[in-house]
Amino acid sequence: MLISQISGPDGLSSVVVRDNGEARLVKGAKSVYALALEAVRAGKPLDAVIEERGRGEAVDLEAAYREGRVMSPIRHPDPAHLYVTGTGLTHLGSAATRDAMHKTVNAEEKLTDSMKMFRMGVEGGKPADGKPGVQPEWFYKGNGTMIVDPGKPLSSPAFALDAGEEPEVAGIYIIGDDGTPFRIGFALSNEFSDHVTERINYLYLAHSKLRNASIGPEILVGKLPDDLHGTSRILRGGKTLWEKPFLSGEANMSHTITNLEHHHFKYDLFRQPGDVHVHMFGTATLSFADGVKTEAGDVFEIEARGFGLPLRNALKLDADTPTEVRAL
Repeated sequence: MLISQISGPDGLSSVVVRDNGEARLVKGAKSVYALALEAVRAGKPLDAVIEERGRGEAVDLEAAYREGRVMSPIRHPDPAHLYVTGTGLTHLGSAATRDAMHKTVNAEEKLTDSMKMFRMGVEGGKPADGKPGVQPEWFYKGNGTMIVDPGKPLSSPAFALDAGEEPEVAGIYIIGDDGTPFRIGFALSNEFSDHVTERINYLYLAHSKLRNASIGPEILVGKLPDDLHGTSRILRGGKTLWEKPFLSGEANMSHTITNLEHHHFKYDLFRQPGDVHVHMFGTATLSFADGVKTEAGDVFEIEARGFGLPLRNALKLDADTPTEVRAL
């Protein structure tokens, strides 16, 4: 089952559900957030609540996408209560690019911190006893104000040194009234980052991640495929500039999803009732690693079988707007 959100001619939002290729409105559902909260409070699975509400009129999702009416598949009424976070070095093969970015010439050929972290995940990210394993690299990308709708441009600030895509799968969560995290499902995401800034010094990673992100257009309700194959590409002038497959799912990861979720939600801060979390699970595929330098107007496109419509966002370069701090 796939769910998404669209806006109508009146500007109001509606929830769309589809399986077997047929997309229909969920009767009376105004947002995925409200629908998920309804399911949590009723103690029912989300798909059961959708079936109880029933399906309404048919929707042409592709047409809505072209018309700019497809919204981010999850929003919070107060964007400050939506967390955008992620993990890195979680995928088999992800260490090679990061290691090359951070490695310095060293006569002793010591391991970089990136490679050490990757090896920790390989050795302890999938504990056989079901207990929590080693914790992954973790980063903060911002709150709901950083989420850009599918089809809308990702803005790179004037001070950025790079604007590159990261094709990932994100877990979408809502926190119940008692502080219990509930997973709504999984969505494609573009964990848009500044890799040149990160390469200067690993301690600049936090700066490099404070950028826009986009998710969707649809949320997969259910289990994440163990062996997920997708494609990431960059279009320039309507033609493919760069294209490469990417892999996700636990068969291609050094951590289990359960382990990544545990180490995020173990903090009380991230279990506040009513909050929404978009938690990105990492990638091993970057155009930056192949020497691609993106330009304004380039279009990022990420797709994977089973996730519905591809995620598309153009690149926009922001003008310089210096910030003045004033004393009260």
